[in-house]
Amino acid sequence: MRPIKKLLFAITLFISSFCYAQKSDIGNWFIYFGNQAINKKWNWWNEVQYRNYNFIGDLQQLLIRTGIGYNLTENNNNVLLGYAFINSQQYPPNSENKEDKKSSNENRLYQQFTTRQNFNRVFIQHRYRIEERFLTSDFKMRFRYFLSFNVPINMNTMSKTALYASAYNEIFLNAQSPVFDRDRLYAGIGYVISSKFKVEIGFMTQIQETTSRGQFQIMLFNNIPFKGNR
Repeated sequence: MRPIKKLLFAITLFISSFCYAQKSDIGNWFIYFGNQAINKKWNWWNEVQYRNYNFIGDLQQLLIRTGIGYNLTENNNNVLLGYAFINSQQYPPNSENKEDKKSSNENRLYQQFTTRQNFNRVFIQHRYRIEERFLTSDFKMRFRYFLSFNVPINMNTMSKTALYASAYNEIFLNAQSPVFDRDRLYAGIGYVISSKFKVEIGFMTQIQETTSRGQFQIMLFNNIPFKGNR
């Protein structure tokens, strides 16, 4: 079976699983990541995440994030300043009625540093992020560390037609008490369509102080540069 067919088969299994999952047990995030090179030094980051309590149709959170980055070295060591808007739809305790959901908005500024390295076929990314969170009636600061691994399965590099295994862990720490906010642990599989696109599916467990929840993730990555830099 060709790699892309294997990935499509895996997506079908994921969708079938959702048909039988309860809203309170598992959710799904549809995620788009865009990273457009402006020139050799500057880039524009753009991102949309549509997060659901179920497979689709019961919105938990809509996140839109953007930012401008600068490479300190060639195609690596990127510093970025950005903004994010988050709309959250939360159920009150002991209610599963959509009409009872409460909507709240968050505006967020963030600064981050991303560095990449590889050891043979293991491609590693570290991301350090600081967030200033402007909530409806509060202000908070948060620190995040993200560590990810991509390992091509059928090729030696992350090049066209590569099928790859993916994993990440991200920890969130508050500047105020309680310090621990959450931890996300993910594993998935992806396919490199071309040098500009790749797709990925996987499962993430999000652990918070008193709760944990599983989320499937379906992701599209777009790296088409601006005209003149292709």
